[in-house]
Amino acid sequence: MKKFIILIAALLISSYTFSQRGVRIGYVDTEYILQNLSEYEETRDQLEEKANQWKREIENRFSDLNNKKEALNAERLLLTEELIEEKEEEIEIEKNEILDYQQKRFGPRGDLIIQRKQLIQPIQDQIFIAIKEIAKSRKYDFIFDKSADIVMLYSDRKFDISDQILRIITRTNNRKQLDSRREKRQAEEEDKIIASNLEAEDLDEVEEEDKTDAPKPEKVLSAKELREKMLRERKEKILASRKVKDSTFIKNNNN
Repeated sequence: MKKFIILIAALLISSYTFSQRGVRIGYVDTEYILQNLSEYEETRDQLEEKANQWKREIENRFSDLNNKKEALNAERLLLTEELIEEKEEEIEIEKNEILDYQQKRFGPRGDLIIQRKQLIQPIQDQIFIAIKEIAKSRKYDFIFDKSADIVMLYSDRKFDISDQILRIITRTNNRKQLDSRREKRQAEEEDKIIASNLEAEDLDEVEEEDKTDAPKPEKVLSAKELREKMLRERKEKILASRKVKDSTFIKNNNN
């Protein structure tokens, strides 16, 4: 009722300001948007799977409880009043435990409601961001949610911007996927560069080891150095020859 009053007040303000300038009003159907988002379908399927598990668990516990009731009824004539009361009390306690568990899972503040809000919240945030974007870019004064508590007795389809919101969200998600793929490719390229650099370093190390183990090449002499070497060798030969002659001469004289 409060939201309905807010809507009426907003429309009255719009009608007043319409004479001053054009007022843009739009609405979205959140349920329609959610139904057409793949992220919501995945989230809904996950939640339904959990809910079904909890339902099966509760059904199994109630089934076991009914079996205990039937067994007690079958044995009632053979049991004392005290033992019957004790078993009935046990059954009642177990029944209350199952009901408490059912309330914990499916109650107004149960796990199903809480987890649904947690799973849906990121998607609702996307919708809200897209609504703010289109409201700012196209200068909307009011955007209402058809799926909310506000009662919309009539709404012209031309004011429905749900498909535009869907396109914005899809475009944003596609852009994120492209960025993610681009970052992945960039990371792969960097890994290749690093691997290539490591291989090059390994090759350099091998070459250095080969150079260390290999015999050192002889020094290449220049033309000047080569002449000087030949002169030294020739001089050494002449001196050696003279020494031989001198030693022979001395030997002959002694004889």
